[in-house]
This record gives sequence, C-alpha cells and structure tokens, in this order.
Amino acid sequence: MHPLNFPSYKFRIKNSQNRQYIFDGIRKKFVVLQPEEWVRQHVLHFLIFTKNYPKSLVNVEKQLTVNKLKKRYDIVVFNSDGSIFLLVECKAPEAQIDQTTFDQIARYNYELDAQYLMVTNGLNHYYCEMDQQLENYRFLKEIPDFSR
Repeated sequence: MHPLNFPSYKFRIKNSQNRQYIFDGIRKKFVVLQPEEWVRQHVLHFLIFTKNYPKSLVNVEKQLTVNKLKKRYDIVVFNSDGSIFLLVECKAPEAQIDQTTFDQIARYNYELDAQYLMVTNGLNHYYCEMDQQLENYRFLKEIPDFSR
C-alpha cells in the first residue's frame, strides 16, 4: 500500500492464505487489507491518535437504510448523548472524489444527521460543518479535535 496524506501510524498487518490483513481496533479483528480499508484505518488512527476522539464513540461499517436500500457507512463518531458528531466516507486512493461522492455522503447524512462530514481518498480530505437550520454546509480546513 502506498503512503497517504496522514501522519505516520503503526499498524498490525498479517499475511494469511495469500492475503494481507490489517487489525481494526474498533471492530477488534483483522480485516482484508484493500485500498479503501487502508484509507479507513488511517482515518481511524487520525481520529483516535491525532484528534483524540475516544474509541468508545467511534463506529465502523454499520448498515443504514437510505430510500429503502440497505447501505453501509464507513465511520461515524457519536456525541456522548448518542447524536452523531461526524460521518466519514472513505474511498480508495485511486478513486476520484467528485460530486457523486458528495451526493453519497449527503444521502447518508439525510438519515444520520451528523454535525460534521469528512470525505477522503487518503490523499485529499474534505471537511464540512452542517447547518441544519439553514439546510446548508460550509467547508472547513479541518475537523475539530475532541474537546468534551
């Protein structure tokens, strides 16, 4: 896997049956190391070790229903009251982030109502703060550190 636009982190990687696996500390298991998973694990380490989000508030790859279709979000960070603080959409490094990507996270957020959104392919990161009252968003240079 090639380097991403994140700080350097140490990962637990193993080889088994001609495949590489990376340990996911949230799901507490090894998962197949594919390009999107490489990005997802970097984001998790970034949130936990750089932005100081507690592991207990982070959720990975859970199902949600959007327009009667079953979908899976990549990462959600909850507030302590159970509301959603951050929704993250991860793409493989070779994937272009375009309007389709933003439409996808917007559809997910219609159901989840997160305060912040992050879209990344590991190389380019986009952060937004949602304004539910005005039904719009503004782009940010970064997401806030955990401060509660």
